[in-house]
Amino acid sequence: MNNRPIGVFDSGLGGLTVVKEIKKILPNEKIVYLGDTARVPYGTRSKETIIKFAIEDVNFLLKKNVKCIVIACNSVSSVAVPTLKKQFKVPIIDVITPTCEFIAKNKNIKKVGIIGTSATVKSNTYKNTINKLNKKIKVFQNEAPLLVPLVEEGENKSSFTYQIVQKYLKPLIDKNVDMLILGCTHYPVLLPIFRKILGNKIEIIDPARCVSKYLKKYLKEKNLLNDGKISFVDFFAVTDLTDGFLKQLKIFFGKYKKNNLVKISLTK
Repeated sequence: MNNRPIGVFDSGLGGLTVVKEIKKILPNEKIVYLGDTARVPYGTRSKETIIKFAIEDVNFLLKKNVKCIVIACNSVSSVAVPTLKKQFKVPIIDVITPTCEFIAKNKNIKKVGIIGTSATVKSNTYKNTINKLNKKIKVFQNEAPLLVPLVEEGENKSSFTYQIVQKYLKPLIDKNVDMLILGCTHYPVLLPIFRKILGNKIEIIDPARCVSKYLKKYLKEKNLLNDGKISFVDFFAVTDLTDGFLKQLKIFFGKYKKNNLVKISLTK
């Protein structure tokens, strides 16, 4: 049994959706979360820049003595995983692989739609991974570069955001997809809008749930689960303390101790 914390990082507040799901399924685990809010979004950056930022994120979490790291960012998961696994010995779990494995096992799915950042879509990581596991599934993708900034600014209920989401979803709806993958951890914040547009005919997949189940299985197999004898308080670090992050943190986790939320710098 291992009582060290689980490290989780994302470019901004979107990764909190992953932390929320992890806490549901692994309530005894302590989370150390890093949100690189000063440099959000990652999805519009070059591959080289995303990898550079990801390495800095991992280095910070390693200083917190984490037992494993969850990449709560689809952009990083799509382009930086091979580099991170080669450079670091700590177990690293991305959000894409568990999601694709879950979908590939569903024999009733014929067409899958993916909405994500420019980096995630252009990498074709979701598409290639799904087709590698199940060649019968057709995969369609669409970039949604404006959604992360809108979520970070707290515009998750505005009519403008609704119109933007509707525009991004139309090409996928026209392809008659059976399922939609929210290919960015920010997107679950907009779930009410997605459901209103898509209705009940198209299943919506939140990768946070897939990676949480995968994480629990992994920790159990490796004998790394917290034994539950020690009560831990989660720790949150951000590179810029924004109103959007504070608002989302309160919505997801209620009251939190100020000394467990700090602003840090990743650059020298």
